[in-house]
Amino acid sequence: MNRLHLDPGKTCQTFERFGVSGAWWAQVVGGWTETDAASGKPKRERVAELLFDRETGIGVRCYRYNLGAGSAQSGKGDFSIPCRRAESFDVSDTAYDWSRDANAVWMMKEAVKRGADEVILFVNSPPERWTKNGKAHLDKPGRTNLPKQNYTAFANYCLDCAEHFLDEGVPVKYISPVNEPVWVWTGGQEGCHYRPRQVYELIKVFAREMDKRPKLRDVKLSGAENGDIRWFNKTYCFAMLHDKAVRRRVDAVDVHSYFLTPDIPVIRYFIRDRIPFLKRFRAFMDLCYPGVPVKVSEWTHMQGGRDYGMDSALEQTKVMLEDLTILNVSSWQLWIAVSNVDYCDGLLYENDGPRTFETTKRYYAFGNFTKFIEPGSVRVAADAGPGLSCAAFFKDGRTVVVVANPGAARHLSLPGKPKEIRLTDETHDLAKTEAEQPFCLPGKSVVTFVFEKE
Repeated sequence: MNRLHLDPGKTCQTFERFGVSGAWWAQVVGGWTETDAASGKPKRERVAELLFDRETGIGVRCYRYNLGAGSAQSGKGDFSIPCRRAESFDVSDTAYDWSRDANAVWMMKEAVKRGADEVILFVNSPPERWTKNGKAHLDKPGRTNLPKQNYTAFANYCLDCAEHFLDEGVPVKYISPVNEPVWVWTGGQEGCHYRPRQVYELIKVFAREMDKRPKLRDVKLSGAENGDIRWFNKTYCFAMLHDKAVRRRVDAVDVHSYFLTPDIPVIRYFIRDRIPFLKRFRAFMDLCYPGVPVKVSEWTHMQGGRDYGMDSALEQTKVMLEDLTILNVSSWQLWIAVSNVDYCDGLLYENDGPRTFETTKRYYAFGNFTKFIEPGSVRVAADAGPGLSCAAFFKDGRTVVVVANPGAARHLSLPGKPKEIRLTDETHDLAKTEAEQPFCLPGKSVVTFVFEKE
């Protein structure tokens, strides 16, 4: 029998929020005004409710809004999937068109209305008007697509957008001007390559321009959102954090938790385990930048085909628990909330014809975290024994423990009677479950236990 052991005296990181990105789906689903037969509500409202409402959904608190580069307006570039084009508010040196990207803006504001209290404005590519080739991606690999003389114009565009949305009541907390800079973006989506020195120079311009704007006093910069947990993260961290002016605006390091292994047998054999890389990066941060939080700002299950079941949900949960307990992240954000492709990404799947949406077990397993772990919770040491993984968070006399069981059913001895238990497995979707002692964890399940002080 396994035993759940909690050690409240051993505290780790303070956790902020779980999040999702609205890239590529919000500009579609945000226009679904027809009625959802099951709920009687407009479909776009029902999707927002499922994602962001604390009572009738899973209560995601962080929303990543994509500041597009304008490929949707220009039609330029190589995009095999049309919805991966994005609109830009930029019109000219003296004009913006705030009516653009209306569906995605609606979804962002609806997320805020339903409880999301942190918005991140993130950029895949600078607006086309400032890129070298006039496109939202490169023509040839190897160099950045943003000339240095356009850094200031690009920065002020992003800052103008932040001020505009703040004026409209959107809680913009972060601006992320660089996304996966190590990759070579020559098509498929908007993207821009940057070397570490270029990231530093660009972030420095952003910090300088932000300091001129009192309205952005409390807005921070995030980055560099590198695309693999192994490659060049230390290099980009050095580039971002060695300057004092930049450090005043950068309060954490954002990384993507992907583990993309080349399809070469020798390489796959030697670097198939992501945990040593998490430990090394955590040790690097503790040594070089003690006290600077690490955030995961993007991850999705990189596997083809739609998976509605527990296999993909457990893979997602495994990565979340590793990042929370080994990398000690203070925020964990999923790449996209809704997917329209045959891939294991998104919490919901949407279909364009007819316009429908479907939940997945990933959605409910994500809810095992998002619905119960409050912002400001402190992670405490926890162990559930062999074959199980877990994380525990404490706040205001309330301890939330999420346990993942990827194998066969087993019994778990609990340190007291939980006030609430929620179960997600093949036949249950965040279902309320009666407390037992010991508790029988179903096979291939994710379970949340909520304990409160008497």
